[in-house]
Amino acid sequence: MSRAYDARAILTVVAARSPKDTFITVYGRKPVLEALGDPRLTVDKVIVADNARGESLRTILDAAGRGGVPVQRASAHRVKVLAGNGRHDQGVLADVVAPRMTPLADYLDALDPGAAAALLVLDRVTNPANVGMVLRSATAAGLDGVLLPRRGSPAIDPLVIKASAGVAFHAPVLRAATAEEGCAALRAAGITVLGLDAGGPSLLDADLPDRLALVLGNETEGLSALVRAELDGTVAIPLHGGVESLNVASAAAVASYELLRRRTAAGG
Repeated sequence: MSRAYDARAILTVVAARSPKDTFITVYGRKPVLEALGDPRLTVDKVIVADNARGESLRTILDAAGRGGVPVQRASAHRVKVLAGNGRHDQGVLADVVAPRMTPLADYLDALDPGAAAALLVLDRVTNPANVGMVLRSATAAGLDGVLLPRRGSPAIDPLVIKASAGVAFHAPVLRAATAEEGCAALRAAGITVLGLDAGGPSLLDADLPDRLALVLGNETEGLSALVRAELDGTVAIPLHGGVESLNVASAAAVASYELLRRRTAAGG
């Protein structure tokens, strides 16, 4: 595959920003009520199934009214489709503004040519708990972004939010269609992309550039072949005591704080 391409051209360009790149959709009566009651969050709208009833729903509607949040009615089927979970939506969902979530193309457009960048990329990480913990660690370490592809990764749903302890709402999430598309765009923008892989040199000792994205692979299969084709190389987290590998969320925490350590040492 040719490397002489423009980062923006690689990414799918749409006329309007997708709601999936703007909002986090929470579903279920307790999560929706919690979102409405959290002063740190901005709820764009609440959508209620036309057959939903009950005291808990009235409490939600009252909270939305007090907060000036629009309430829309939709069919029960439509609510299930929007929630993406037909068993646990309980007839209600809310779109919560995610202020730091942005399409990868927009992030790259805004990135100064000489500016440092410290990023993680999730390559087909499928466990919502792992995704939530990765977002929490990366945000706590002050990383610039976590590329969470629209395909091959779970949506940021109540399971991800719970695992992140609520940090997912404010995490610097970058969106692209796939991990391989995102990696290609990052490389085209002058950002070195390295996979975390047991066969590489030590992450702790490697000479790393100040514009770097580290890719974490699937929980069981590791880095995908499509993403490997877009890498500049690999690095490994050194392991001792006979331990063969780390859980992907643990590996993300180590990688995040190694990037923070280097940034701090460089005075960034």
